[in-house]
Amino acid sequence: MRFEYQDTIHYMKRTVYIILSAILTFCNLTALADNNKDAFNAGDVIMEHLGDEHSWHILTWKDKEVAIPLPVILINDGKLTCFMSSQFHHGHNSYKGFKIGSNNDGKDLGGKIICVDSNDNYTGKKPLDFSITKNVLGIFIIAIIICCIVLSSAKQSKRREGKEPKGMQTVTEYLVEFISKDIAIPSIGEGAYLKYMNYLLSVFTFIFLCNIMGLLPFFPGGANITGNIAVTLTLALFTFIITQFSTTKTFWKHTVNPDVPAWLKIPVPLMPVLEFIEIFTKPFSLTVRLFANITAGHVIMLSLVCIIFIFGHQSIVLGYSTSIIPLIFSVFMMLIEMLVAFIQAYVFTLLSAIYIGMARVRH
Repeated sequence: MRFEYQDTIHYMKRTVYIILSAILTFCNLTALADNNKDAFNAGDVIMEHLGDEHSWHILTWKDKEVAIPLPVILINDGKLTCFMSSQFHHGHNSYKGFKIGSNNDGKDLGGKIICVDSNDNYTGKKPLDFSITKNVLGIFIIAIIICCIVLSSAKQSKRREGKEPKGMQTVTEYLVEFISKDIAIPSIGEGAYLKYMNYLLSVFTFIFLCNIMGLLPFFPGGANITGNIAVTLTLALFTFIITQFSTTKTFWKHTVNPDVPAWLKIPVPLMPVLEFIEIFTKPFSLTVRLFANITAGHVIMLSLVCIIFIFGHQSIVLGYSTSIIPLIFSVFMMLIEMLVAFIQAYVFTLLSAIYIGMARVRH
């Protein structure tokens, strides 16, 4: 049985290598086929991947962009306007007085919907944008996947009550046991950890699946959700709010009047100020850590693939001859990022549990 298990893992690894190599090789051939186009701009490609969009790009086929249009929901001057993002690409740049701005329209307007006049010139106004963008749709997809996993496991658990877990139920029960025994109980305490398990399980699963889906180069993957600082900030704010509602009198005593020598509190309240600032640096660290690590991984992988594109636009021979090295490093980085996907979800969940446990400090 042990031999068969190791054999299965071995063949799974080989399959991953072959699939990733085929994907990246296809990307290389696509770039080489476009030799007659303008010079390849690696910076634009990387920033386009890292940013959010109002449509979900699938591929470019015979000079045509194949993309999934997404709903655009705008409120301007108290009026609600809804349409599909494909309206921006049907032979005109603007639609109903709106268009997707570019850097030429003004600083920080690239990719954002702006108000324009009849000549498509920026009017200086931006509508309230509640559109379903690529990242928002990605979040919905992750939420549906999580719900399906949980409901499927619950249904299977009831059907196999009293028997050993099987299939998805095994994965779910292992995850619950891992989060409770390795994170929640040591950090929060055995008597109080249960009330926080729902949040810790949700945030770990959500971040992990977002990280994994962001590595997939095809739909429904590819959305850089946890590489968006607005998403990581929101997750950190959830931890911040839960932490503040879990505080005790002892916690605030240690914050306002910490047990340190008097000269650190009088006449200048140095330590109380530092303790108070620490309350806000914790969610800030959660935000930046997750955002920076995921973004850095994507930038490195894209930079390696872009090397193939750059040389391919110079010469077909040069593109083929230099593609193998970036290809190997890209596959290696992909495997590293799979590990990072788990580590970052684990670290965010662990620190959240630690912060909650610190807020529940007793005398």
